[in-house]
Amino acid sequence: VDSDLKQIGLNAQGEIQTPPLVRDSHAYWLNVSPTPGQLGPATIIGHVDSAAYGPGVFFRLGDLRQRDKIAVTRADGIVAVFEVERVVEYPKAKFPTHAVYGNTDNAALRLITCGGTYDLTKKRYPDDVVVIAEVI
Repeated sequence: VDSDLKQIGLNAQGEIQTPPLVRDSHAYWLNVSPTPGQLGPATIIGHVDSAAYGPGVFFRLGDLRQRDKIAVTRADGIVAVFEVERVVEYPKAKFPTHAVYGNTDNAALRLITCGGTYDLTKKRYPDDVVVIAEVI
């Protein structure tokens, strides 16, 4: 993935805002999470796909494997490099919020997109794919 990193926040209910569905899909840093490379779990989200535009920025996120490297260039020009520990798929209905977003004792990264088989009736994915990575 090679994407400009845009910012996104929380909605009025305290949930992560849904990134806009646009032709040029981007990754979004959750601006209430640490900056990548700082202490704690920096969170970056992006769409897997859309009916209108096809594959999204994180279409192949689930293909990442343990020990793969992820480089994030921050606004200050510093490149934070992370190593994938694991890739997990969680049902949205049982998403482990604290395990994913909770404090860490090091600089960590969470990449998140939708997963599972698209539900045509509900018009949504039932799961979330989460990449858990640590700074190296």
